[in-house]
Amino acid sequence: MADLMQFLREEGISASILADVERFRQRFPVADALQRRVPAPRYLYYGKEIWEEALTALLCGENLLLAGPKATGKNVLSENLAAVFGRPSWDVSFYINTDAATLLGTDTFVNGAVSLRKGPIYQCAESGGFGILDEINMAKNESLAVLHATLDFRRAIDMPGYDRIELHEATRFIATMNYGYAGTRELNEALASRFVVIDMPVITPEDLIKLIRREFPDLRDSFANQLAALFQDIRQKCDGGELSTKPLDLRGLLSAVRLMHAGLEGNRALDLSLVNKSFDSFERQLVTDVIQARLPETIRYEDVFA
Repeated sequence: MADLMQFLREEGISASILADVERFRQRFPVADALQRRVPAPRYLYYGKEIWEEALTALLCGENLLLAGPKATGKNVLSENLAAVFGRPSWDVSFYINTDAATLLGTDTFVNGAVSLRKGPIYQCAESGGFGILDEINMAKNESLAVLHATLDFRRAIDMPGYDRIELHEATRFIATMNYGYAGTRELNEALASRFVVIDMPVITPEDLIKLIRREFPDLRDSFANQLAALFQDIRQKCDGGELSTKPLDLRGLLSAVRLMHAGLEGNRALDLSLVNKSFDSFERQLVTDVIQARLPETIRYEDVFA
C-alpha cells in the first residue's frame, strides 16, 4: 500500500485527498481473516483527474460506476481503489443467469440444519468491503433490483427469513460498464441513479508509455514509444470503423512484450497477442499491415530491451 500511496503522490494527487484516505484506513482496520482479500495490484491506473474524482466520491460514501469503451482501465482502477483504501474486495461478474440468490445467498444444510450460504454482496456488505460489479449492464434488470436498497441511502439488505443486515460503514460498490458489447443493455434508470458515474477516458500515449515502462523497466525508450503509437494506430482504425475492437487489447499488448522478454520473436509475439484476437482473415491482415507500418519486419530481443 505504501508503494501505491507513493505512486499517487508522484502522480500529483491532492495531498488533502490522500490524507483523507489515510484517515479512512485508520478508522476502518481490516480483520486478519480478510487481509487475503485486499488486492495487491499488478498494474496501476494512470490519470490524475480520474483518481481524484474516484477517491473523493468514495470518501463521500458514494458508489461508483466506471463507464467507457474497451481498454480504458476500468477493472485496473477498481482494483487500485480497493487497494489504496485497504479494503477487502469481492468481484461479481454478471451474466444471464445471475439472480438474487447468486448475489445475496441461498439456503443450505449444515449439520442437518438450514443455514444461509452468504453470497458475495452479503459478505461484502457486512465486512465493509468493496464490491466490484463487473459488466453490470450485462445482467437482467430483475436480478439487479435486489441491490436497490443496498446501494441507496437505506444501505441495508433484507433477507426473507433472516435478520435485516445494515451495511458496514466502509462498504462501497464499484460497477464497471462497457457499452456496445454483444449482450449488453441500457442500464436501469433506478439503478444508474444510485451511482456516481465516471466516464473513463482513453489512455493517453504518455500514460501508456509509463504503464509499459513500469511493467518492463529494461524496455528501450524508442520501442516503448513505438508500442504506444501502435496502440493509438489500432484505436484510430477501430474508431473509424475499419477494425473491430478485438485487436484493441491493452492486456494483449502487455502480453506481447512479456513474450518478447521471454525470447519469442517480436512479430510472432504480436501475432499471438493482438493479430489473432481477430477471427476474420481480412481483419487479421489489416492488423498485420498496421503493425508492419509501425514496426520492423523482424524484432529481435536486443531491439526491444536494453
